[in-house]
Amino acid sequence: MTEQQARQEMVQLGASLFQRGYATGSAGNLSVLLEDGRLLATPTGSCLGELQAENLSTVTLQGEWLAGDKPSKEIAFHRALYLNNPACKAVVHLHSHYLTALSCLQDLDTKNCIRPFTPYVVMRVGDVPVVPYYRPGDVRLAEDLAVLAPRYRGFLLANHGSVVVGGSLREAADNTEELEETARLIFTLGDRPVRYLTDGEVAELRS
Repeated sequence: MTEQQARQEMVQLGASLFQRGYATGSAGNLSVLLEDGRLLATPTGSCLGELQAENLSTVTLQGEWLAGDKPSKEIAFHRALYLNNPACKAVVHLHSHYLTALSCLQDLDTKNCIRPFTPYVVMRVGDVPVVPYYRPGDVRLAEDLAVLAPRYRGFLLANHGSVVVGGSLREAADNTEELEETARLIFTLGDRPVRYLTDGEVAELRS
């Protein structure tokens, strides 16, 4: 994919996420690793529904701002994910409704906050650890995600939202939507008894 194609895809996926209610206002950010090793990212304060291809930020993996509008302050944790997971080619960070609600609950299993009850999160994302709450832009977000990056594809930021990586921006966006729909099911089921997948069923999905 050329840089121009990557820019167009980011604009289109951002608009789609915004129009369908996965992003609101100027919340959330996207990034993708270009073939030459630079990052293409959404600018600070930008609305995902109103991105302009020519204004997208380009930065190095070391954090140098090269061109376009100023990148989001959260680009630091995007960089941490790329630097610590060679399979990561794109990052989607959203404050979507149900995942953000889930991130605000007490007593989540910090090793995997979504106990498997459908096969799809297991196949698409796997376990979803919880990163402790830090102020948005805090360097500790990047530090914690750097440690988790080699082993996971999706993360819940406490009291904040979700972060999902993928082999492409489309894959990361699709997997984010799968997580959001699973979180919606959690709240829909509420206190009703849930038939969770067994360890054997989970192992079969991962094999």
